[in-house]
Amino acid sequence: METHVIEKLTQENYNEMVRLRRHFHMYPELSFQEVQTPAYIAEYLRELGLDVQEGIGGRGVVARLRIDEALPTVALRADFDALPIQDAKDVPYKSTVPGVMHACGHDAHTAVVLTAARILAQHKESLTGNIVFIFQHAEEVDPGGAIQMIADGCLDGVDAIFGQHVTSSLDVGTIGYKYGIATGMPDDFTVKIHGRGAHASKPHVAIDPVAAAISFCNQLQYAVTRKSKPMEPVVLSITMLEGGHQHNVIPDVVTVGGTIRTFTKEAQEVMITELKKCLEGLVTTTGISYDLDYMKGYPPVVNDEEKTDIVLAAAKEISTVRETIGLEPDLGGEDFSYYLERVPGTFYYTGTRNPNFKADYPHHHSNFDIDEKGLVNAVSVMLNSVFKFFEKETN
Repeated sequence: METHVIEKLTQENYNEMVRLRRHFHMYPELSFQEVQTPAYIAEYLRELGLDVQEGIGGRGVVARLRIDEALPTVALRADFDALPIQDAKDVPYKSTVPGVMHACGHDAHTAVVLTAARILAQHKESLTGNIVFIFQHAEEVDPGGAIQMIADGCLDGVDAIFGQHVTSSLDVGTIGYKYGIATGMPDDFTVKIHGRGAHASKPHVAIDPVAAAISFCNQLQYAVTRKSKPMEPVVLSITMLEGGHQHNVIPDVVTVGGTIRTFTKEAQEVMITELKKCLEGLVTTTGISYDLDYMKGYPPVVNDEEKTDIVLAAAKEISTVRETIGLEPDLGGEDFSYYLERVPGTFYYTGTRNPNFKADYPHHHSNFDIDEKGLVNAVSVMLNSVFKFFEKETN
């Protein structure tokens, strides 16, 4: 299919894409609690005449557009879970669910792949390969939906996969891409530090978990600056510190939680080892005991060079894409990584920032929104990538 035809069809489906995105935005569902969202997606895909499977990996939806099993097969992935955040925007499509909103763009991702499915299903005579549409639940919460869907067969017969993420870090009209490692490994930890409470005027009879927790937080920063390699990025963020309820009472327990993010398994293991050393040192010096819950996050997204070349070439042909930007890896997590461990593919970024529409808040913010004009580029680049992949595979 010619690029100008792709652009024309995308523009013709723009209003429907916006309607879909706003529907999902108004009715968000949390990770592993998605019920209405996958049901809506499945029904929409069936109306397009696709072969649809529900409950893949638990709550995922997979649709297949089969042309010829002897031809190459490409997968397109979207995620559809929301976040436990109160929507603070004053817009007609504001979330109707208290304390839950699409603050990361998964509503847009779903609308993009549904629109791509709609266009491709209506013009399947142009295809020289098969397509699998993967709609994934629970990207935001470990262990994530991707690994479950893969175990349930969503990648069976798939030769390559493409995914995209809208971003408020790039303006509308731009497409971001990354070669090789694109994201980090987002580990989470929670430590319950057990001491012995007492009156605040008599700290000598207590085992103070507050003082131990403060020491732990400080010592762990030392591991970042003095134990990890200077040229190997490591991020440590303490995000929870809970304990006590009275000014004059030393509590029995303090809970500390946070995240450690790395790009390599070596750096990951160094930080895990140092975290445990910090805790064991506190046992010796203060007398506390502890319970550690450490959860390793998703592996890093590693984009295939050839598939990234395809997306880059596809983006440069789209008239509404005025710039393609090579991005540095970042330490955010994304379970698209599991798909890329099985088949080659790439994960690109669609600019949706526009301060004029207040679409410039960061992801996971209560005012997060997008300029929906950016979704035209998301779909156009995705469709053009599909056709370029088939052209490369069949020539």
